[in-house]
Amino acid sequence: MSAAEAKISQTLASADVLRLMELLPHRPPMLLIDRMIDIVPNESATGVKTVSMSDPIFSGHFPGHPIMPGVLIVEAMAQTSGALVMHSLGVRAGDKLVYFMSIDRARFRHPVVPGDVLMLPVKILRTRKPVWRFSAEAFVNGTLCAEAEYSAMIVDKSGKPANVNV
Repeated sequence: MSAAEAKISQTLASADVLRLMELLPHRPPMLLIDRMIDIVPNESATGVKTVSMSDPIFSGHFPGHPIMPGVLIVEAMAQTSGALVMHSLGVRAGDKLVYFMSIDRARFRHPVVPGDVLMLPVKILRTRKPVWRFSAEAFVNGTLCAEAEYSAMIVDKSGKPANVNV
């Protein structure tokens, strides 16, 4: 396989929910992505969340007018980023955690409601291990619903910065 073919095969990689649960410590109802597609290790990926009326948040946000909270959209972006990093590093969630450090430039442009399929493209902007910086967007049917930049740190479950290398 040529280098170009290897790059294409990496780009077309995907992760189902079982793989995501190997990469992330989150479990339903806090696992907010159903799969990850278009994975380019150490660069980018797209998280996918099928928003359902049966998601627990909609019993209270808002009765009669269900809207996915913006903070959960950002969390879904961050979970996509965390899964991308863990996948890129070849690390499982068993002994590592990814902690938010900052959220910047968050903008919410359009409501996300049950029945929507949320597409969450994320990009790694830079890394100074164990800190990673990302940009992300959230789309429904091609409409930009939210965007943000944020940073996170990979730590051992003991709370110490993880010694991980790409």
